[in-house]
Amino acid sequence: MQIVLNRFIELLKWPVALFMLISLPALVQSLSWFKFGQPKYIVMFAGFFIYFISRTMADSSVKASMQIIAHELTHAFFALLTFHKIKHLRVAEDDTGGSMGFEGEGNWLIVIAPYFFPLFAFFFMLAVPLFGQYAHSLIMNGLMGYFIAYHVDTVASQIHEKQTDLPKVSYKFCLMFLPGANLWMIGSMLAFNSKLWLGVQQYQKLVFWLMDRNWLYVKNTLF
Repeated sequence: MQIVLNRFIELLKWPVALFMLISLPALVQSLSWFKFGQPKYIVMFAGFFIYFISRTMADSSVKASMQIIAHELTHAFFALLTFHKIKHLRVAEDDTGGSMGFEGEGNWLIVIAPYFFPLFAFFFMLAVPLFGQYAHSLIMNGLMGYFIAYHVDTVASQIHEKQTDLPKVSYKFCLMFLPGANLWMIGSMLAFNSKLWLGVQQYQKLVFWLMDRNWLYVKNTLF
């Protein structure tokens, strides 16, 4: 099962990269549909800025350790999703990096996952509906902003020329895939901040509607 799934994921690599590239205009356009003047978004932005304020006050080794842990856990999460048994998960003592080992040959999704998938935010989003009426509280909005900021900061700090993961999938693939994938994740988190998982569902429909509208515009312009 693991081998078959890996082969299937590898076949999807460049089609998915092309899809993310094509979806970029719609993803950018989708941001204008959010009503950022609403209290829930104002509180979300407060949580966003609180993260960066707390980041400047935190010890540099603590920040590095947390980002490395998040990075390796995201690798491990996608390894498990694709039926790979985890062999080890380590963080270097000097906080210069970490490693995650698994059985099997792996796939590009495991390699690239930490550079677009907000692991901590995802589990937070899974937990929020369990709190009933409190799921719609301003506290949730503030925490959502905090996790969005954490994701943006973590991804930005991980993308550099010394990063060993990126060459494994090729820089061309990263350039095509990562901007759209990150905008898709951020847009989904913004939608969750508004209407929880219903908002995420509505956001996906919005993006595909915008893509269809853009395609019709291009087709009518050219032909």
